[in-house]
Amino acid sequence: MSSTTLFYLILAILILEFLIETVLDYLNAKSFSKPVPPELEDVYDAKEYARSQAYKKTNYNFGLLTSSFSLVVILCFLTFGGFQWVDQVVRGITDHPIGMALLFFGFIMLGSDLLMTPFSYYKTFVIEEKFGFNKTTKKLFFLDKVKGWMMLAILGGGILSVVIWFFQWAGSDFWLYAWGLIAVFTVFMNLFYSRLIVPLFNKQTPLEEGSLKEKIQAYAQKVGFELKNIFVIDGSKRSTKANAYFSGFGKEKRVTLYDTLINDLEEEEIVAVLAHEVGHYKRRHIIANLTVSLLLTGFTLFLLSLFINNPEVSKAIGVEIPSFHAALIGFGLLYSPVSQLTGLAMNYMSRQFEYQADHFAKETLAAQPLIDSLKKLSRNNLSNLTPHPAYVFMHYSHPPLVARVRRLGA
Repeated sequence: MSSTTLFYLILAILILEFLIETVLDYLNAKSFSKPVPPELEDVYDAKEYARSQAYKKTNYNFGLLTSSFSLVVILCFLTFGGFQWVDQVVRGITDHPIGMALLFFGFIMLGSDLLMTPFSYYKTFVIEEKFGFNKTTKKLFFLDKVKGWMMLAILGGGILSVVIWFFQWAGSDFWLYAWGLIAVFTVFMNLFYSRLIVPLFNKQTPLEEGSLKEKIQAYAQKVGFELKNIFVIDGSKRSTKANAYFSGFGKEKRVTLYDTLINDLEEEEIVAVLAHEVGHYKRRHIIANLTVSLLLTGFTLFLLSLFINNPEVSKAIGVEIPSFHAALIGFGLLYSPVSQLTGLAMNYMSRQFEYQADHFAKETLAAQPLIDSLKKLSRNNLSNLTPHPAYVFMHYSHPPLVARVRRLGA
C-alpha cells in the first residue's frame, strides 16, 4: 500500500472517529433531559439536579471544543508537514536512532501538552471551580505538570530506548523482547505503584485506629481476606470528588480510601465500598485484567513488527527518511480502530466484573449500604443518571448507576 493511500486512510480514520465521538456525545447530551428512573429519584433534590444538569451541559460543550481543536491540530500537522519538520530538527541535533526517537517524541508530547494546558487549566480553575469541585492551587497544578513530564521522560523514555535497542539487535523479532520488558514493567508497577508513584503526588497515611478500622478488619476477617495495608490518601487537596481503589496483589495488596470518601460516607457505607473492592480481588479480576492487558500488548507489538520496517508508514505521516520513531507514529494512527474495538471488549468485561464485585458485597455484607454509597457518590460527583445506552456501550467501564441499583435490589 502506497504512502499516499495510507495518508488518506489516516485522515479518514481521524475524521470518522471524531464524527462517531461527536454523535455519541450529542446522543448522551440529549439524554440529560430524560426522566430520572424511579430507583434514583432520591439521589438529587430539585436544586442539586438542576446543578448536575448544568455541570453536564457545560462539560459537553467544553468537550466538543477541545476535541474539535485537537482534530484541527493533528490534521494541520499531518497536512502541512509538521512531523517532517520535527524530524528535521531532531536530525540536526543527533543522528543516533535512540537519541532521535527520544527527542522526536519529547518535542511532540511536550508541544501537545503545552497546547492543551490552557484547556486543562480552564477545566480545573473555571468549570470545576464553578461547581465546587476544585481544591487544587495554581502552584500545585503546574507542579503536577512538571512531575508528569519528568516521569514520562524517565519511564517512557527508558522503555522506548530499550525497545529501539531490541529492534536494532533482533530486527523484526524485537516485539517478543519488547513484550517481555513491558510485561515485567507492568507487573512491577501493579505491585509497587502505590509505594513508588503515588507518594510523588499525594500523601498516604495508614487508616487511624477507631471504629471504622475495626469494622473493616472485622469484615476482612469474616470473608477470609488478609488485609494489613489500609491507607487514606489526601485527595481533598485537589478535588472534592471521592474514590477508593485496590492495588497490588499478594503481600503488596492494599486498599486506598480517599479522605473525601471517609468524609462523605457513613462507616457502614465505606465498608460496603471496601467489600466491593475485596470482591474484585476474590473474583481474581485484577489478575484477569492484567492477563488480558498483557495479551493485548503482545498482539499490538506483533502488529507493530509487521509495519515498522515498511518505509511507506513513515512517509504516510510526511516523514521523508524512514525511521522507527516515524513508523511508530504512523502505526499508532492506523492502529486506532483496532484499539477502539479492543477497548469495547475491555469495557464490557470491566462492566461484568463490576456486577460481580457488587454481588460479592451484597452476599458477604448487604445490598443497601452499597446502594446508599453509590447514590451518595453519584450525587457528590454530579453524575449523569440517564446516560444514553450507546454512550455506555462505547465508553463506560462501570455500569450506569440505575443498572447497578436494580441488580443489587433484585
